[in-house]
Amino acid sequence: MKRALLTVLAVLGAFLVASGNAQAAETLLSQGRPALASSTENAGTPAAAAVDGNNGTRWASSFTDNQWLRIDLGSTQSFNRVLLRWEAAYARGFQIQTSSTGNEWTTVQTTTNGTGGEQNLTVNGSGRYVRILITERATQYGASLWEFQVYGGTGGPIVRVAEFLADCAYTHRLPDDPIVFPNMPGASHMHSFFGATVTNANTTVDDLANSPTSCNPSIDRSSYWVPTFYSNNQPVEPTGTTFYYLGEGVRDDVIARTQPLPYGLRIVAGNAKATGPNDNTISRWSCLHAGDAGSGHDFITCPAGSMLESYLDFPQCWNGRDLDSPDHKSHMAYPVNGDCPATHPVPVPKLRQVLRYPVSGSTAGFRLASGGGFTMHGDFFNAWPVDEMARRVNDCIRPIIKCGADGHP
Repeated sequence: MKRALLTVLAVLGAFLVASGNAQAAETLLSQGRPALASSTENAGTPAAAAVDGNNGTRWASSFTDNQWLRIDLGSTQSFNRVLLRWEAAYARGFQIQTSSTGNEWTTVQTTTNGTGGEQNLTVNGSGRYVRILITERATQYGASLWEFQVYGGTGGPIVRVAEFLADCAYTHRLPDDPIVFPNMPGASHMHSFFGATVTNANTTVDDLANSPTSCNPSIDRSSYWVPTFYSNNQPVEPTGTTFYYLGEGVRDDVIARTQPLPYGLRIVAGNAKATGPNDNTISRWSCLHAGDAGSGHDFITCPAGSMLESYLDFPQCWNGRDLDSPDHKSHMAYPVNGDCPATHPVPVPKLRQVLRYPVSGSTAGFRLASGGGFTMHGDFFNAWPVDEMARRVNDCIRPIIKCGADGHP
């Protein structure tokens, strides 16, 4: 009995010692979060590549100093470590900065003699946004990061927002539209495509399911496209391309019965034939980090250093029957008074398309392939794997939890 009691006490003592020394688990806060960059070298080096957890993809800036890469952590988080995994084109000088709004920045770490490779930096910061500002390049090229990782002690509380997302970089341009003009190559105005790389006039959902993709997460094989943006008749592609899936605009009990977007669903949102800003258009334009510039249905003048943003919300109520309709809209509807109408009783996640174009200043030379800014519209062809879409709806949308690109809080 005495020996047994001593054994129990010894085990209990060891447990207490271990518990007393236990540290909060370190959490990777940045992976899969929305990322934005001041510039990219080309379409193959988007901002999202630095937060996708893939050491074979990278962000690369233009070939100048004072470029930056910013991560949106989704809510205010405390962080204590930053890991930078540089490609050969590294930065000799840089700053790690944080912000609660994305406007004013506080520097929490400064490096003036960086040597590239993998750098582990101990920092003490807090904020919703974290960015690296490149002050001095080490080579003639831009700055290039395989990974930009931000770590915190606990990761903070789960945020009560029903959301998951996909960052899908620009892939290609074509005068095709497989929803509005299927099997009619060249019949459409010019479109810029994101996500699945194979999309053209003849594309089917099976083509998308087997396509390479620019999306993070790479399991999203959907295709997204918009009319190409032109500045002085030169095409300009967005450098920030995030597609949010949301449970909002309806009551909580409606969110709780949200159903997955059906595989193969096709939706067109916006009004490509609008003749003016008030002609039944739901798209809107604003300026990144310049809220005082206002917003509107047409292009707005953004201050230097900002970017022109396009926001477009897709309808979130489905008729429960059709994957498409003759006008590509009637099988879907927007909610009314916090609920889906009886004609379209099935709530599904709201798709919000957020595009950031690296232009500012006068709008005189701006246009879309479809016309003025008020003609902005978006096409969505769903090719998420059925089980992955269902998991995200169950884990993120219905319980009203904010998830990243990996579908986890």
